[in-house]
Amino acid sequence: MIIVRARAEAVERSKVRVPVLLIAADPRWLRSIPSQRVRLRGRFVPPRGPDLLAAVVIVRGPPTFLGPPSTVQRAAEHVRAKLRAAVARLPPDKRAVLPGMVVGDTSRLDPELAEEFRTAGLTHLLVVSGANLAIVIGAVLGLCRLAGLGRRRAPPLAVLAVCAFVVVARPEPSVLRATVMGLISLLALFTGRQRQGLPALAVAVLLLVLIDPELARSYGFALSALATAGLLVLAPPWRERLARRMPGPLAAALAVAAAAQVAVAPVLVMLSGEVGVVSVFANLLAAPAVAPATLLGALATVTAPLSLPLARVIVWPAGLAVGWIIWVARTAAALPYATIPWASGALGATTLLLGAGAAALALRSRRLRLISAAAMIGVLIGVVALRVIAPSWPPPGWQMVACDVGQGDALALSAGPGQAVVVDAGPDPAPVDRCLHRLGVTDVPLLVLTHPHADHINGISGVRHGRTVREVLITPRTSGREARHTSGLRTDPAETGQQWRVGDLTLSVLAPLTTAPALSPQDDGTTINNASVVLVARKPGFSALLAGDVELEAQRALEASVPQVQVLKVPHHGSRSQDPAFLAAAHASIALISVGANNDYGHPSATTLALLNRLHTQTHRTDKEGDIAIARTSSGLTTIPRH
Repeated sequence: MIIVRARAEAVERSKVRVPVLLIAADPRWLRSIPSQRVRLRGRFVPPRGPDLLAAVVIVRGPPTFLGPPSTVQRAAEHVRAKLRAAVARLPPDKRAVLPGMVVGDTSRLDPELAEEFRTAGLTHLLVVSGANLAIVIGAVLGLCRLAGLGRRRAPPLAVLAVCAFVVVARPEPSVLRATVMGLISLLALFTGRQRQGLPALAVAVLLLVLIDPELARSYGFALSALATAGLLVLAPPWRERLARRMPGPLAAALAVAAAAQVAVAPVLVMLSGEVGVVSVFANLLAAPAVAPATLLGALATVTAPLSLPLARVIVWPAGLAVGWIIWVARTAAALPYATIPWASGALGATTLLLGAGAAALALRSRRLRLISAAAMIGVLIGVVALRVIAPSWPPPGWQMVACDVGQGDALALSAGPGQAVVVDAGPDPAPVDRCLHRLGVTDVPLLVLTHPHADHINGISGVRHGRTVREVLITPRTSGREARHTSGLRTDPAETGQQWRVGDLTLSVLAPLTTAPALSPQDDGTTINNASVVLVARKPGFSALLAGDVELEAQRALEASVPQVQVLKVPHHGSRSQDPAFLAAAHASIALISVGANNDYGHPSATTLALLNRLHTQTHRTDKEGDIAIARTSSGLTTIPRH
């Protein structure tokens, strides 16, 4: 799936000028460059997220390019391509991260590595931020000083460097925000007048919102503004206090990392429902390598269009610095309780602020500090004890696991030691890869792809990572979208009535009917959903109906053939499109809903949850419980969440 932000200028014969979001599948969209005009065909749907968009367009087919991009954007793309060529000989992780740190190019970034950066609190290093600009501008001003240029000549050169940086990194909202916030931080830093920084920040926020009203609802903008405010308000006094007990450079680095993290923590908690425990220390460890990586990467970016061999020499030491940052991210993310669950939304932000206020008051009293320290030690001992006595994962006797892959589906059915049949792969490779790794799965005798939607097939490379996939089963009505993910694998269409046996696991195909016509790119989402492969899985003491994303039409056609089972994988993430007779026919005592937290679709529907409740079905959701295992015990089946 390719997502493109664009401006619609004409719809049929009507002239418009409104922002739209394009969702495309054709790889030729990757060739598009900012400022390029294209013609396309697609289906307009109303936007559901908070962005100020006129529409979301489901694109059909490739774009028709109406002309070349602007000269400036063509030159910027040439520079970006040369940087990618310069880092091509670095190890895969380094050549993916370095362009992201320098110009915001994350096209080669492994989703699993991106998730590790997020867990470690280092995501800001993978995008263009105010820190990047501060480093670049500081280097330009330093060179100007060495060259003997006075105060009048240096600032214009710094402004030119900023303009060039913005063009190469592409003038996206995040880059423009970083530019403004970085300049404000620099203004306060170079003038030594932090008091002037806050009014400048306020003016900048006001102007940016007036220029782009969408920023008023942007969490990214809020995080940028809060981080800058933290550096202006919290970092200076913290640095002074820490400098009394440790060397000045270490005090400054610790103060900056802590101030930025504390300032943005309420918004991060509101979004993710997690508190990063190791993020401050991870940022502190990564900080010494950020400036060398950024400066050498920027130098390579300037050099690559002139001399690619010289740029390859420059990126080698930059790769060493990036390697240290990657090691820090992975080590921090692997630590137990690198993030801890917290209430999400406004409640989570409020409780975190109250907790921070209580902690600030406690630090002012020696007695309260001792009490707080004793309480924290007690909590630590309790957490360690719970970790020791908690049941291991995966639980013994597990039969099926619904992997938490966000807004998508991925199921694992135990087929023997180290073996599992996998049904769907989720929208991203990293979550399903981690889930299968935790289950100890190294061999996938059968991978079933229920239908060719991105939230079910885009994670296939995660299933294949480090594992043997022996065969792939697809819907006979496929449009062929999964083919680019399954190259080199034996692929067969599912046939109604067909049975597969792997160890003591038996799979029976209920749908779709092979007599129906094949899908085409013009089919809507409902048609593709109704083409899902529907399976019944059975083992001694276990049975499950895996219903893909079938909606009302297909569910009604299957009512008569639905057997009684113990577990039901609720179709289509618990959407409203449920036939009560279909769900009732399964007589399932356990229902699993694979769904992403805070998704834009309203899944699962309150109507569906109420229906399952009336059917006396015990409902479990991956957005609330994480990975959910169905295990067999002496008394029957039980559910064990990983959270």
